[in-house]
Amino acid sequence: MSQQSLEDVLQSAGSPVQMLRNSQIGPYAFPVVPAEFTNWRDEQRSWRETCALFDQSHHMTDLYIEGPDALKLLSDLGVNSFKNFKVNQAKQFIACNHEGYVIGDAILFFLSENRLSLVGRPSALNWVEYNQATGNYKVTVERDERSFVNRGSRKLFRFQVQGPNALKVIEKVTGKPAPDIRFFNMGDITIAGSTVRALRHGMVGQPGWELFGPWAQAESVRAAIIEAGREYGIRQVGARTYPTSCLESGWIPSPLPAVYTGEKLKPYRQWLTSKSYEAMASLGGSYTSEDIRDYYLTPYDLGYGPFVKFDHEFVGRAALEKMASNPPRQKVTLVWNGDDVARAFRSLFSEGGDITKYIDLPLANYSTLPYDRVAVHGKTIGLSTYTGYIYNERALISLAIVDNAYASPGTEVTLVWGEPGRGSTKPTVERHGQAEIRATVAPVPISEVARVAYRPK
Repeated sequence: MSQQSLEDVLQSAGSPVQMLRNSQIGPYAFPVVPAEFTNWRDEQRSWRETCALFDQSHHMTDLYIEGPDALKLLSDLGVNSFKNFKVNQAKQFIACNHEGYVIGDAILFFLSENRLSLVGRPSALNWVEYNQATGNYKVTVERDERSFVNRGSRKLFRFQVQGPNALKVIEKVTGKPAPDIRFFNMGDITIAGSTVRALRHGMVGQPGWELFGPWAQAESVRAAIIEAGREYGIRQVGARTYPTSCLESGWIPSPLPAVYTGEKLKPYRQWLTSKSYEAMASLGGSYTSEDIRDYYLTPYDLGYGPFVKFDHEFVGRAALEKMASNPPRQKVTLVWNGDDVARAFRSLFSEGGDITKYIDLPLANYSTLPYDRVAVHGKTIGLSTYTGYIYNERALISLAIVDNAYASPGTEVTLVWGEPGRGSTKPTVERHGQAEIRATVAPVPISEVARVAYRPK
């Protein structure tokens, strides 16, 4: 019996919304790394106050793309410009469907001549691999699955050293002045006798580097970084804390892949298996529509407008050209009202009746694709997609996309928390009642240092 495809599963489910809303998978997994090395409050503080060490080795899939047509393949699919893209540079790669809605994004590394790698959640990587397999490109691909899937060792370790003391830590561990590498460029450094590739980065607006090298050298490199960082207050960041860092940097990691509709994408849905990310991901939250297209997001919704360049042909170009002049929505941060959040927690101590949907800390996601309704005077004006508590701001916040008229900082909105009908069949969802929580629009990123210094000169 041949393996079922995503298209087969969709036909059996009746609708993409019902399939995703009742998926038995919970939030995106960050496997292997301990939940906490110390405590999540101090681990959050470390990237703002001292130095944080993130282990990114396990939760992302890597797709290696090699051959004379590697850049052509990526250029045909990505909204980004590739005109001046060179070896030892990186960029955030965004791929859209034919209507201009985002299929996925990932970080693209230009490793060497005709050899690149995409690193991130599987959706963008799946789309690139499909087009390589079905298109006329002189390209080979090699896939290194995230640890949750492959249950074994990876090709590379991937660490990030981040925070105001990151420069001192790197100088001490290398025994040299910090490498003069521009933002999102790469160079080689030596740690514990191992050659390590260093990407200049700034995840939450602080100085930092993403470091990667052969898997066998991971532990010696990690130990050297920890030892060098002791006097500078370095903390290892656990899996419970790591995914909250994007709340401060303003990056939405969980757009729903826009692949569930359209005849042009039917062959792709037939290529994707019933075990793919797109088939198994779960949809959650109070934002509801029976039309899956209402969950699709554009690059402009996600704040990727500056990356869209019409200097090349790519899938979705014509649709994006129509949107570019006047995108109706924009990305913001929502700061949740503390009294309303406290009221939600108090429901845990009431006798009888449903509680408010539990708000987990520090990350409150309970599905792979969180979508909550944002309203003003009962009218839906946007959606909230990623929620968590940030100790550095002493606030529960979420990343949201709202109509332009309501995007000014200080605007008061209402977020509906919890699923309708007392919840779905997801095992991460208890029977509960919905609650209205007041929220205030704030800039994105919320951290001033992230907004002002995210791309250090």
